[in-house]
Parts: sequence; structure tokens; C-alpha cells
Amino acid sequence: VYRMVRDRTLAEDLAQEAFIRAFNAIDSYNPDYKFSSWIFKIANNHTIDHLRKRKLDTVSIHGSPHARSDEEAERTAVVLESDVESPEAYVEAQELGGQIEEAIGQLRPEYRTAILLRHVEGHSYEEIAEIMDLPLGTVKTYLHRARNELKELLADAVA
Repeated sequence: VYRMVRDRTLAEDLAQEAFIRAFNAIDSYNPDYKFSSWIFKIANNHTIDHLRKRKLDTVSIHGSPHARSDEEAERTAVVLESDVESPEAYVEAQELGGQIEEAIGQLRPEYRTAILLRHVEGHSYEEIAEIMDLPLGTVKTYLHRARNELKELLADAVA
């Protein structure tokens, strides 16, 4: 939830509301599927509903809004620092990272979710299909379209 709204307080509120929805709908849970996937689906759908209502589209300029903790953001920064040869290259890498984060933030919520699950969390296509409760072909389509949109949004940044 936090990775989608990028605001810890709001994420906590949405997560709490999602757990209440899950508790109220516990009779609809199918034990043939993972409980965590069912909960994630409820939380994800609730977050997407919230984003659609508020059309929230902000991006942090102080590191990745997708980092799960401050330590993870610092680890990412250390990796970036070790991969660059000069301060100029570091600044360019930071700017490109910010542009990528901004571009991801501009994607439709379902595309953003698919991209984050695949490229940030490292889930397989099959796991994403289960988590998002979508056919495998739809997940592949979402990822393909999201990547194409990202290419368009980032065309000037990498030129």
C-alpha cells in the first residue's frame, strides 16, 4: 500500500481499512488460494479505489518512494554511489532515478502495480496473476503496455 500512495500515514489508514474489509468478507475467502494473496488483493483494490478518487500522483524527490524502509533506501543509494565514477555521473544517475520514479507514478494504477510487483518485488508472472486476481495473459499485457508507456515517458531522459 505504501509503495502506491507514498505516504506512511495514509498507507497505515488504507491498510487498516483493508483489514477491516477483509475481516468483514472472511466468508468469501477461498482456502484453495493463498491467504496473503487474498489480503493483498483487497488492500490493492482499496488503494486503487482511493487513488482514483483522489487522483493522487506525487513523487518523492528524496529517494525511492518504493523503498520499504529508510535502510533500504540507503542501501540503494550506496549501490548507486559505488556504481558511478564521478560526482557528475552520480547526479545524472539520481536524476534518471527520479525520472523513472515519476514515470512509474504516471502509469495507470493497475500498470503501476504490475510493474512494481515484477521489477521491485521480483514476483513471477504467475504470482502477479494470482496476487492481482487476473488471467496470466492480462498480466503480460499490463506489463507490456506499462513498459511501452515508460519508454515513451522516458524517451527524452535517456536520449
